[in-house]
Amino acid sequence: MVRRDPLHPSRHAEHSMGMPARSELRKQWTLEEVRALRNSTTGGTRYELVDGELLVTPAPSGIHQLAVQLLCAALYPYVRVQRLGLASLAPRDVDPEPDRSVQPDVFVVPPDEIERFRGGDPVERLLLAAEVLSPSSARADRVKKRALYQRNRVSEYWIVDPDARIVERWRPDDDRPDVLATRIDWLPVGASAPFTLDLVAYFAEVFGDDA
Repeated sequence: MVRRDPLHPSRHAEHSMGMPARSELRKQWTLEEVRALRNSTTGGTRYELVDGELLVTPAPSGIHQLAVQLLCAALYPYVRVQRLGLASLAPRDVDPEPDRSVQPDVFVVPPDEIERFRGGDPVERLLLAAEVLSPSSARADRVKKRALYQRNRVSEYWIVDPDARIVERWRPDDDRPDVLATRIDWLPVGASAPFTLDLVAYFAEVFGDDA
């Protein structure tokens, strides 16, 4: 483990694929507008709202999808056996604060949120959130979403970097992440044993190294 430092397109939304708009022109989006975008768009584009900023992520690549699916598949039986709640993946609305709504790639909801999840309502609290980096999402994942998850006391936030084959782990009070290349362990409150993921084997499966 290493510790290291349809709405009209003319609206001035900041797209997470490009450079930020000038602050005096940047539009403050509302949750209603973002939900309208989600309901009117197909093709896998993800729309999220953090601090009035619209974050737009295009449909994921194959590597990204595999990384998400394999991580959720690893977490799901552990969360179920330990009775921690439910592990799931995007797209699913998570609204931890008023006028803020995200769709983390992989997440764990606590038991008291399962009824809300199954009923189709936005989830309000998470035990764990994970985002798989892509070129269009790196800034939002490392800055905007990271700050949101930390201030809402999500026990751990994982930023999965397939290109570097590492995971950056953030906890609520961290100023810097743990940068993990070999394995990641997670021991949430109430669990009798930790979740452990062999990162070398995980990334090898994502990229088909042993195929």
